[in-house]
Amino acid sequence: MGLYQNRKSTQSLSLQTESTYNELLLNMNQSDLTSGGEMVIDWGESAVGNVNVMARVTTLLTNVHTGLPPPVTEPLKTSLVEGEYQYYHYGCDGQDDRGWGCGYRTIQTMASWLGYNCTTLIQNKPPPNIPEIQQALVSMMDKPSSFLGSKEWIGTFEASLVLSYFYDVPCRLVHVRSGGAELEQVAVEELHQHFDRHRCPVMMGGDRDNSSKGIFGVCSGTAGSYLLIVDPHYYGSRMERGEAQKRGWAVWKRLASFNQSSFYNLCLPQIGR
Repeated sequence: MGLYQNRKSTQSLSLQTESTYNELLLNMNQSDLTSGGEMVIDWGESAVGNVNVMARVTTLLTNVHTGLPPPVTEPLKTSLVEGEYQYYHYGCDGQDDRGWGCGYRTIQTMASWLGYNCTTLIQNKPPPNIPEIQQALVSMMDKPSSFLGSKEWIGTFEASLVLSYFYDVPCRLVHVRSGGAELEQVAVEELHQHFDRHRCPVMMGGDRDNSSKGIFGVCSGTAGSYLLIVDPHYYGSRMERGEAQKRGWAVWKRLASFNQSSFYNLCLPQIGR
């Protein structure tokens, strides 16, 4: 297991935005929070260049995991996210990012939690859109300029940089060398401690299992443990919460079912509340 603290983003790094990318940023407006706390989305015009467009979601589903029953009848311990958040997923801004955008969407879901639940310096700050995330990573010199406007996926390390850059929130990165027993031994206790202390979402990714996923809870039972997954891979119009859960976009997943030949990384925001 490796534990790392990401470096603070350097605010003196200048933005080096190319003119074509400026147009993309201007045409992908951020979300606006209403005074009542509902997330009303005005995505602007996302049909820029050869970007594939679907119908934009005007309101995002909130707290998609709420109401899920526990995975076992008598759990030994259950630790969960607390607070409001929005469920970001493929195509929710009108951009078809299937196959590469899951990391961005998980970051946006985590960022929406920060906007609702953290200090007044962060509250009501909308999540960055995909072009803004890409620009931030280039500005921090983590990515080359060719990354702007690309379809390259990002993972937990980039998530830690982005949350620090936009929200001044440091993250711990936890590396688990393989699934199966080691994932049970390492990740479960890390997640229990994280949710008990910080109560905020976690991002998870791996190599062979390289699909980004949000972790919103952990449940330990006598026969093994489960993770509460919020999956960003849904593509389509807005669903009701019950339908999203029925279709597995918010679901308890047994750790024994994870890929045992894949390593896994966790990005755990360190929130001072």
